[in-house]
Amino acid sequence: MADQHSTAGQGSVSRSLYDVNSSDPRSELVDRSQLDPEDVGQITRLMNALSGLREKEKALADASEKYMKLSSQDMRALHFLIVANHRKEVVTPGMLGTHLGMSPASITKLLNRLEKGGHISRRVHPTDRRAFSIEVTDETRASAMRTVGKQHAKRFHAAARLTREQRDVVINFLEDTAREMSLDDADWAQER
Repeated sequence: MADQHSTAGQGSVSRSLYDVNSSDPRSELVDRSQLDPEDVGQITRLMNALSGLREKEKALADASEKYMKLSSQDMRALHFLIVANHRKEVVTPGMLGTHLGMSPASITKLLNRLEKGGHISRRVHPTDRRAFSIEVTDETRASAMRTVGKQHAKRFHAAARLTREQRDVVINFLEDTAREMSLDDADWAQER
């Protein structure tokens, strides 16, 4: 379902799922009867801003995959490994498989591909000599930090420009939105 987006600040009317007339079938999804039209317009701009952020995040992910010549699954694995390294955590294939929701055989294939590409190295586990740990190579870490990491860090700058009170509002909104969008009670989304 594609939304039409307005350019922020230009005052043009935007159309989305939230900005429909009562005869439109989508009007059944959102009850706007208690809201002032100005509130509906502002909510629509907020939803469009979220959509715009998702588009930027998708473009960043696509560009990083292309730059690194890796799949989205490979990038998720490297991100997990880099974060774990910053936390001084040792990562095993099993841990990575659990995080990515992949079988042991699929993780082995992924690790073989990443190792062949020079992105990871496998070492004997520091405390369990029967297992091994996985680490991102210095070259891949530096490349990821110089490109994708640098772009992601800009989100911190945007948050830092807000006051504490504004950040609390944003945090509450995002956490509430995540709860509202949870698939826990969505029968259609459960495995059959």
